[in-house]
Amino acid sequence: MVATADLCDRFPDARVAEPILRDFGGSITFSGSIATVRVFEDNVLVRAALEQPGNGQVLVIDGGGSLRCALVGDQIAGLAHSNGWSGLVVHGCIRDSDALALVPIGVKALETHPRKSQKRGDGERDVPVTFAGLTFGPGDVLFADEDGLVVLDGARIADI
Repeated sequence: MVATADLCDRFPDARVAEPILRDFGGSITFSGSIATVRVFEDNVLVRAALEQPGNGQVLVIDGGGSLRCALVGDQIAGLAHSNGWSGLVVHGCIRDSDALALVPIGVKALETHPRKSQKRGDGERDVPVTFAGLTFGPGDVLFADEDGLVVLDGARIADI
């Protein structure tokens, strides 16, 4: 994978996330085409997305920045890993952080919270989501490492 700092040098117009997300998964470095979910304190659509083959994609979860419950835990991260997702970016919280750190998948999130989410099934899939100072669009490509998170339009991948 290309380092995010190198991507920023090579593509000055690359979209860079504000540094509000922490690393929780067993992999710090990950990349892939973006799929999105927009939910609020409800992870039914998150699980449904991760039950599908990931093919190296990154699921970007806009949880509205809620700090009142977790959208991802070790079981959901394990499901994502076993179905071939390369990473999860959560605008919200995770839980089971010790166990989640052992799952070989990238996970970035705002914080931890012990409470599980509700199970209503509300939300949207495959729509542009905006947080951390940028918009994540389905089909864009995300690169994450210890320096941060960079997004390029899907068409730019041929330039790398």
